[in-house]
Amino acid sequence: MFFAWLKRFSPRGLYGRAALILILPVVTLQLVVSVVFIQRHFEGVTRQMTQTAAREVELLLQDIAVASTPETALEAVADVATLLQIVLRFPLDDAAPESQRRWYDLSGLQVIDTFDRLLPRLLAVRLLDDRNVLLYLDTPPGVLEVTLDRRRVSPSNPHQLFVNMVFFGGLMTLIAFIYLRNQLRPITRLAQAAEAFGKGRTVTYRPSGAVEVRAAGNAFLDMRNRIERQIEQRTLMLSGVSHDLRTPLTRLKLGLSMLDDADAADLKRDVDEMQSMLDEFLNFARGISEAEPEPVDPAELLRDLVEDFARAGKAVSLVAVEGRGTILLRRLAMRRAVENLITNAVRYGSRAEVSMMLTEKSLRIRVEDDGPGIPPAQRSEAVKPFTRLDAARNQNKGSGVGLGLAIATDIARAHGGVLRLGQSERLGGLQADIVIAR
Repeated sequence: MFFAWLKRFSPRGLYGRAALILILPVVTLQLVVSVVFIQRHFEGVTRQMTQTAAREVELLLQDIAVASTPETALEAVADVATLLQIVLRFPLDDAAPESQRRWYDLSGLQVIDTFDRLLPRLLAVRLLDDRNVLLYLDTPPGVLEVTLDRRRVSPSNPHQLFVNMVFFGGLMTLIAFIYLRNQLRPITRLAQAAEAFGKGRTVTYRPSGAVEVRAAGNAFLDMRNRIERQIEQRTLMLSGVSHDLRTPLTRLKLGLSMLDDADAADLKRDVDEMQSMLDEFLNFARGISEAEPEPVDPAELLRDLVEDFARAGKAVSLVAVEGRGTILLRRLAMRRAVENLITNAVRYGSRAEVSMMLTEKSLRIRVEDDGPGIPPAQRSEAVKPFTRLDAARNQNKGSGVGLGLAIATDIARAHGGVLRLGQSERLGGLQADIVIAR
């Protein structure tokens, strides 16, 4: 439960997590060292030095206690006070001030506590600066002011420890981050190459970095080469089959054209259907292999498509265009994908509506119709090649072979996107969305 809560606040990126891995141990180590040093060393040294100073002051108080006046008291301890480098005086005002220290003087707490414990006659301790310590004691001649050098009761320049820790901690963190960035850069390049290939683009990539990163890079290159060879072989195979079948089909059409009876008409329709099937096979084979992605204005592409369908007498309209700009697409492949969706829409419905939304993160092209739609349980099957759903889409309305949605799905995936099928809220039929990340 705790780790699940903590995970929500952890950085998402690799650089952020690497920085956290570097900074968190350094900060933790500095805190632990600071606490241990202050408690065991700083406080211990301050206590010992303050105890020594307290004993020296107590030695002077023994001689001052037997004096009757402030003058005789100062004369009695003058030599010893000079030797100990302690300045003594009796202020004119017998009222002792309150104890005082600066808020950031951490060692001052230990100094005041030690003096208060070892000097029963202590009235107040004033730590106003880093140079002097003022003690006010109650003696028979009056209130005595004792001035000590601050360096005699606590280590000098205690802040240097924290300055050094922060400076060298930051310096080492910076050096480690620069080194780690050089190690993470090959991983970033590998991720960029994999992301580009997932969107249908091939970028130049050369494995570099640590041994494990190089191994992953080489594995990625091998995988990319195998996929490209597979796509190429599929394209060549289906294109070859389609091309080879065109010749006998052409001879059949030529021979049937010379016949006039009813049987010849049926045979002609069969040959035309076979020709249409071969054309769809060829389109499926070509898939995304026609060109490299280029900047395309999707709104312009959709307008051209809608105009083409309108000239053909189809009830197709472009109802909404949100966002402007270009996106990297294979123009002909994307046109074929949207054309297939519109063709299916007008084949199984009376009209189709096309809309587009382009944002900073994604492109969404939507085609809706007023046909029977596809039940949710059959939508995953509908996008598979050669699938025809008799219950949802009446096959007598067209001569499709079940490749329209498969081609659109293949092209969407090649652009790093997805084809989503749903029910149109506007028209009640099928809603097909091509969503591509930018």
